[in-house]
Amino acid sequence: MIIQIMHIIAAIATILTGLYSLIKPTAITAFTGLQPVGGRGITEIRSILGGVFIALGAVPLALDAPAAYLMLGITYLAIALVRGVSMVVDKSAVSSNIISLIVEVVFGIILVIPA
Repeated sequence: MIIQIMHIIAAIATILTGLYSLIKPTAITAFTGLQPVGGRGITEIRSILGGVFIALGAVPLALDAPAAYLMLGITYLAIALVRGVSMVVDKSAVSSNIISLIVEVVFGIILVIPA
């Protein structure tokens, strides 16, 4: 029951992250370091950081299927793996990257645990 609640919280947090990126794409620049140039850059933030994250969080809630939560967890762990490697290779171990890495690992682990 606790794991199921944690799955739901992680999915909702994913949706909220996506909504924030969709609604306020230029507001995330300070945290992400992304600098959208013109309408094209803003569209990328809205569609990828907004739309994709909304879908990633909404699908597990809509389907209520263990495999959907598992896939979201695997996605978070894959993002964390690439972020971790990139932080070393690109020498980008700044606070926002560290915070993101921690959240991705925690959400990833929570979501791959069967409810």
